[in-house]
Amino acid sequence: MSEIKQKKNNTDLLHGPLLGPMLRFTFPLAASSMLQQLFNAADTAVVGRFCGSEAMAAVGSNSSVISLIIALFLGVSVGANVVIGRLIGGGHKNRISDAVHTVITVAFLSGILLLFAGFVSARSILELVGSPGDVIDLAELYLRIYFVGMPFIMLYNFGAAILRSMGDSRRPFLSLVAAGIINVVLNIILVVGFHLSVAGVAIATVISNAVSAAMIVWFLMREEEPFRLHPQRFMIEKNHLAQMLAVGVPAGVQGVVFSLSNTVIQSAVNGLGSVAMAGTAAAVTFDYICFYTVNAFNQTTMTYTSQNFAAKDFDRCKKIYRIALWGGILSCMAMNIFFVVGREFWIGLFTKDPAVMELAYSRLFHVLIFQWMVATYEIASSTMRGMNVSVLPAVLTIFGTCALRVIWVHVVFPYFGSYEALMSVYPVSWIVTGTIVTAAYFIVRNRQFRETPLHEDL
Repeated sequence: MSEIKQKKNNTDLLHGPLLGPMLRFTFPLAASSMLQQLFNAADTAVVGRFCGSEAMAAVGSNSSVISLIIALFLGVSVGANVVIGRLIGGGHKNRISDAVHTVITVAFLSGILLLFAGFVSARSILELVGSPGDVIDLAELYLRIYFVGMPFIMLYNFGAAILRSMGDSRRPFLSLVAAGIINVVLNIILVVGFHLSVAGVAIATVISNAVSAAMIVWFLMREEEPFRLHPQRFMIEKNHLAQMLAVGVPAGVQGVVFSLSNTVIQSAVNGLGSVAMAGTAAAVTFDYICFYTVNAFNQTTMTYTSQNFAAKDFDRCKKIYRIALWGGILSCMAMNIFFVVGREFWIGLFTKDPAVMELAYSRLFHVLIFQWMVATYEIASSTMRGMNVSVLPAVLTIFGTCALRVIWVHVVFPYFGSYEALMSVYPVSWIVTGTIVTAAYFIVRNRQFRETPLHEDL
């Protein structure tokens, strides 16, 4: 059992009751993810109300592209969470500092790589996903400026993974509260005051991401040992990197392929014209917001499971899965219903164009109302990653969700040709993926609990 002392900002994940502490850990995670999404939502809403539907389509159509490009690296941050959690759970205090500095070094280098690669290839990426000629110039401008902030995005997400592995989800949330306020204020100043349109919202996003990253780094530099960040100690320790990649790369590849499938769907939406693009851009924000309730339970179950699995408390691991699963299903379902019932108000925040609003409502009824089903495979996948099994959930999710969506777009959608037919791919893929990944979880759990040795070399 771990003897690492829990600091005042951190939660003891190895002892005591589970339900209350897990919910308290989950809430800031959900709120943090929603605030991150609201960066883009604020961009979309401001340009939609003050710059027109073409500008809104340009900003909104970039969401799937951005997710595709950064998914692999954010997957590696998942590995960082698990590696540090295992060290805490196993009581390996002397190895934590090297792991922390390895994580931050990888984050910084990843951000620099994405900055240059994305800035250079922005136009080609947008052409590849079929951005229409009437919005591609604005979309390219937004994407290029957005990529300037990639080092900040990576530092925030990897740094937040370190804090969360310690049981601290509060300070990452506070970082995003500050950044979110700055983002909204700058959106209004730069778009309404200085008439910078798409460029203004992109600049606001970069600045707000810089603020959240700076706060995370500041927290880590003042954390107690062995979690404290020392900027002069940039390093990569091979074993920690290998373990981080072993967990994170499959998760990242899953995210890449998942985002690619959504990019394929976005390309089909693009083919229906700028009105369909704008309607999707308005409605998809609520998909993301609701999903982040599930994603928060994902991170909670992965963080809790990694520590308790390393501590060999298998009964506690089973309880963690059950709480996270039902928490994810019920919270997501409640939010799905909330946004569908209030659809006129919520979509009205983005647009007053009747044609755009009609398509946005269609997406809510064909996608959002069924979204709670994603919890069935997301929670199972994250729990398996907490038990050091990352490739299997990635493969099954790629098959059940991603491959099916690509086939649907190229086979089923052309036959019907309607926006509703295109959107129906989401609930179909969620049913298939939830069934196979949940079955895999129970098989893996029984095997891992039976085969895990009493003493494991981390």
